[in-house]
Amino acid sequence: MSIESNSIGKLTYDGADLSKDDVVLRTDELKKSFGGLTATDGVSVAIERGSITGMIGPNGAGKSTLFNLISGFYELDSGSVFVNDTDVTEMKPHEIARSGLMRTFQTPRRLEGMTVREAMLVGPQGQSGESIIPLFLRGGTIKSEETTNLEDAQKMLERFEIDHLANAPSTELSGGQLKLVEMARAMMAQPDILLLDEPVAGVNPTLAKKLAGFIKELNQEGQTFLIIEHDMSFIMEIADPIIVLDQGKVLMEDAPETVRSDERVIEAYLGGNA
Repeated sequence: MSIESNSIGKLTYDGADLSKDDVVLRTDELKKSFGGLTATDGVSVAIERGSITGMIGPNGAGKSTLFNLISGFYELDSGSVFVNDTDVTEMKPHEIARSGLMRTFQTPRRLEGMTVREAMLVGPQGQSGESIIPLFLRGGTIKSEETTNLEDAQKMLERFEIDHLANAPSTELSGGQLKLVEMARAMMAQPDILLLDEPVAGVNPTLAKKLAGFIKELNQEGQTFLIIEHDMSFIMEIADPIIVLDQGKVLMEDAPETVRSDERVIEAYLGGNA
């Protein structure tokens, strides 16, 4: 395990495991400050292909900021982000998505004026119809793509057990239903890695269990996940390994059972930093 230990206050920060063989997402020394507040302080992580990697930490640890930096929604102060060894540091969110990284949001976005089926069709990347020129030159190709995308959308809605909502306005869905639609839409892009930002926040236990099942099934088929979650029982059940952030730095990365019992993690959550 390649780690770099340092201390802040009473805690020793070991950093993440950077020695993995098949890495789909890598960050190098990501730093971001807002005014005088340092949100991420040199965060380096490596996410192994085929893993479900959890990310936990007390409020203010820098988790959501890190997701926004990785996915291009925040501009870095310094550092680099790589997806499949491609430097995406300067790319816009839609360009990073086309490079193989998709994400969801803690509060799903409602697509005004769209049904659930129409919202699903936003997911596929690189559609010919996104440019006006192919509309005149390759109409048959575009029609074929649209047919395929509609079929794929139906299959994905059925997989996530929300096909009965296909014609419902996306603005009329519950928070839990929106989370399912957002995750299903992200999977339409066939991402190499999917970042989930608190997927079970605000959802009932039944839906949380269903979401866990979907994530495990997709992972068994090869899908890579990086998941932020405050629900410890949820993340400890599905994720291995788990990265712990605290005060904008990586405290440690290890298996769930090791993280759960680590005194530094307990201190980070309960020692006044939460």
